[in-house]
Amino acid sequence: VQLQASGGGLVQPGGSLRLSCAASGGAFSAYTNTWFRQAPEKEREFVASFRQTGTKHYADSVKGRFSIFRDNAKNTVYLQMNSLKPEDTAVYYCTVGRPILSAISNPTLYYYWGQGTLVTVSS
Repeated sequence: VQLQASGGGLVQPGGSLRLSCAASGGAFSAYTNTWFRQAPEKEREFVASFRQTGTKHYADSVKGRFSIFRDNAKNTVYLQMNSLKPEDTAVYYCTVGRPILSAISNPTLYYYWGQGTLVTVSS
C-alpha cells in the first residue's frame, strides 16, 4: 500500500486546513486509518484514528477541533482541522495498520506511512 498525503500549508491561528491521504495498492477500509504528527525535536504523536469498526478516536488536544473521515469510493482519508493553534504546527503523517483499540496511539504498530505534509500555524 502506498500513501500520498497532501493539503498542508501555512495558516493563521484560528484558521482551517483539510489534509488528504490517498491510498493505492490497497483499500483503506481494510485497515485502521490514523493521522500522527511530529513537531521539531518532539516525538511522533497520535492525532486521530478511523478504525476498521467505523469508530473514530481523537487525541485530547484536538477533540472538538479536528475531524477524521473517509471516502471509500476515492480510497482517501481526510483530516479536517479547524480552530488551528500554533501548537498544531508539525509534519502530519497518515498511516494504516490493525492495532487493537488500546494501542492505536502506538506508531510502531502501523504498516505503511505517507511521506508527511507540513502544517504551519503562524501569524
